[in-house]
Amino acid sequence: TGRPETNRTVITATPNRPKSPDSPATPAKPKAPATATTKPAAPAKTYVAEPQVPTGKFTTATEIKPIMAATQASWVAVREFNGQDLVYVTQIMAWRCGLAGLQFAVNGGELVDWPLPTCHIDTAAPNALTGDDGLPYRAFALGSVQSVQVKLIYDDLTEASASFERKQVLMP
Repeated sequence: TGRPETNRTVITATPNRPKSPDSPATPAKPKAPATATTKPAAPAKTYVAEPQVPTGKFTTATEIKPIMAATQASWVAVREFNGQDLVYVTQIMAWRCGLAGLQFAVNGGELVDWPLPTCHIDTAAPNALTGDDGLPYRAFALGSVQSVQVKLIYDDLTEASASFERKQVLMP
């Protein structure tokens, strides 16, 4: 995230669910809505701990954890639009600079990485989403998203997760 190199700890995260052959996944960082597909399990991803020096710009786990805990019910939303279910992670993207990773699963499937856009660290609003950052949602077949599981990996390598049923997060 643009911070100077310091002593860092490396962990390897592996999904805690067995692979489900019917689990939908989507390509990384779409410029337009992706469609649900099935893909093989990805190798474990390595995360690196970041220094936890508060910047006042909400770019560390120390700074964003209280916000994410308070807004957990808003981490995801499902919207029926244009004949599709759109799964939004706008709330998470708005605080991504304190995250090392984001994983999600639909309908009890395997957790898959949702790549995070880079932080705009040298700007007044590092967490802002720009047109080059991609869209904060993924598209699935209309009515197919019944549940969403989210796992956050903070940049201090702690984790938080939550599961949401469709009716909890369905936008009117």
